[in-house]
Amino acid sequence: MSTTTPAKVTVITHPLVQHKLTLMRKKESSTNSFRRLLGELSTLMAYEITRDMPLQDLEIETPMEKMTGKVIDGKKQVLVSILRAGNGFLDGMLNVIPGARIGHIGLYRDPETLQPVEYYFKMPSEMQERDIIVVDPMLATGNSAVAAVERLKQLQPRSIKFVCLLAAPEGVATMQKMHPDVPIFTAAIDRELNDHGYIMPGLGDAGDRIFGTK
Repeated sequence: MSTTTPAKVTVITHPLVQHKLTLMRKKESSTNSFRRLLGELSTLMAYEITRDMPLQDLEIETPMEKMTGKVIDGKKQVLVSILRAGNGFLDGMLNVIPGARIGHIGLYRDPETLQPVEYYFKMPSEMQERDIIVVDPMLATGNSAVAAVERLKQLQPRSIKFVCLLAAPEGVATMQKMHPDVPIFTAAIDRELNDHGYIMPGLGDAGDRIFGTK
């Protein structure tokens, strides 16, 4: 997965993605509304993220005759959620690739250093044969994303992609510096981080808004 130049950053600008993102940003959006919109938006994003997914031939029989069609092998895909907010992405993406396996990485951000601390790690078997899509709503400082990808690379998967709802320029720069071979997919790159490491203008704490723990 090595390359001499940073992998592409894709901002998914589809009108439906941008519309739903704007509704999610509104501070008056309820937990139920925020959760529903994230599910819809992650489904839409999944179409773009999986655009280059490899296909294989399958012999089938239509009502008219036999033919060879194209299918994906969803079991080769692993959706890896960075807990806890990454779980908000899973249902929507499973609508597109229902055969995907699921992995979880538990990381929390130390409030003083802003550095990630791992507390949970559980992945499917035979990761060397699989393509990983890492999901986390926010790419802020980039420290958690970098730590998660570093941990996953130890399993030597075929490929890794990183998907987030919002990114800060600082987080993108950190990821591209530390993991230049990992493409990033996001719905928006916002202006900056504030002094507490939150994305501005952002949408607040994604985990709190998904789970109603504000």
